[in-house]
Amino acid sequence: MLTKSDAMAAPKAPQEFDSEIVDMASYATNYKVTSDLAKDNQIDTARFVFLDTLGCGLKALEFPQCTKLLGPVVPGTTVPNGTRVPGTNYVLDPVLGAFNIGTIIRWLDFNDCWLAAEWGHPSDNLGAILAVADWVNRTNKAGGEKIAGGKIFTVKDVLEYMVKAHEIQGVMALDNSFNKVGLDHVLLVKVASTSVVANMLGLSEGQTRDAISQAWVDGQSMRTYRHTPNTMSRKSWAAGDACQKAVNLCLKVLGGEGGMPTVLTAPTWGFYDVNFHGKKFSFQREYGAYVMENVLFKVSYPAEFHSQTAIEAAQRINKKLKSMGKTAEDIEEVTNRTHEACIRIIDKQFKPMDNYADRDHCVQYMVSVMFCYDRLEAGDYPDNSEAAQSPLVESLRQRIKCVEDPQFTKDYHDPSKRTISNALTVKLKDGTTLEEEVVEAPLGHRLRREEAKPEILAKYLRHLEPHFSKEHVKKLVDLGNDAEKLYKTEVDEYMDMYVKS
Repeated sequence: MLTKSDAMAAPKAPQEFDSEIVDMASYATNYKVTSDLAKDNQIDTARFVFLDTLGCGLKALEFPQCTKLLGPVVPGTTVPNGTRVPGTNYVLDPVLGAFNIGTIIRWLDFNDCWLAAEWGHPSDNLGAILAVADWVNRTNKAGGEKIAGGKIFTVKDVLEYMVKAHEIQGVMALDNSFNKVGLDHVLLVKVASTSVVANMLGLSEGQTRDAISQAWVDGQSMRTYRHTPNTMSRKSWAAGDACQKAVNLCLKVLGGEGGMPTVLTAPTWGFYDVNFHGKKFSFQREYGAYVMENVLFKVSYPAEFHSQTAIEAAQRINKKLKSMGKTAEDIEEVTNRTHEACIRIIDKQFKPMDNYADRDHCVQYMVSVMFCYDRLEAGDYPDNSEAAQSPLVESLRQRIKCVEDPQFTKDYHDPSKRTISNALTVKLKDGTTLEEEVVEAPLGHRLRREEAKPEILAKYLRHLEPHFSKEHVKKLVDLGNDAEKLYKTEVDEYMDMYVKS
């Protein structure tokens, strides 16, 4: 009779693995977030990301298109010691919990952002991190077989894992464009979440290499759900899907599954030959704590990040129009001087706006809504919204054209700048052309971080208020502002504060 040990794969030596996987596993296992910069900046920035991301998840619960995807597979199922889903009463296994939390986080495209050769949203990884931390705590406190040596995670632990997940996803994205081969950026969420969840579950460095190799060989999501003619809501739950796959793969390795040492480089059958046109990954820098320091917050508008500065420019121009006694109805045309990524992703001047997913990934639509209503909110995207049904919004949308400025594109990729510039020139029907309005760095960029912090907390407050009593909202906000107290709070106790009946 075979024993349990016969089912356990023995991790292979690091020299047998692709170096990219070795480096990633070593970082996830051994890197300590202890530098002065990390203590003073990274963890504090992670605190703001953490609160902002949870708030975005709560806001998503106001949309039935999102909530229909949530909860247990079999209605009414409650998992012993399961993970909680903020803003709900669901108690789920950690795999489905990761999907639920990851889905609400990403639904409105309002959480943080990272822009480089590849784009993405590093806080998507919180879906996996938070689900696992909550489940491990509850399981270990309940007694019986201990996970990760009986570890009890605090919020500070979660923030440190966020720094690592941000770093893995962001550093991979600096030089490596998955979108150019048709793959979606949630691939990096799966890989980053797998890397840190492996460590959270107490896997060895060798087992972490195994888990990461499983993430690379796993079928990768295609970007087609983000682009005409297939734009649809899957783009809003793709990150949740990546989170649940990461947790599932780590649990399989914890149960004894092995890995594939040359999953990237194997001739013919490896990732490079199958999915990356035979090209190897390149890296600008080693893994450290760079990404959390430079991450972009979405403070002002629930909109694809390449449009943020264009929307801000439109809002500034509205003040000029008002002083002139003019409105959006007086606009003849608008030219947006922009960067290449904006044109490639969200330039949809004449493409039909068939659904929510089309609208929140169309720079013309978002700028037009700002001109017409002096606002851009999540409620402006659904089919039945005032903005979506406005003839003026649609007419003006088709009179906004984008042109690339090579310098803007160069600055976008410059590690010392990483700006996301847009510049709007408005021509009025009476022949007047307004002075160009240029916005290079959006609110929430590293260059405007301090300016953004009060707005980030105000955004968190707004997202809490529809869900909880005034007293409970104050309790959550006060705890979020008390960094030392928040850091010491155990994750399961913190998650209990977000439960709703």
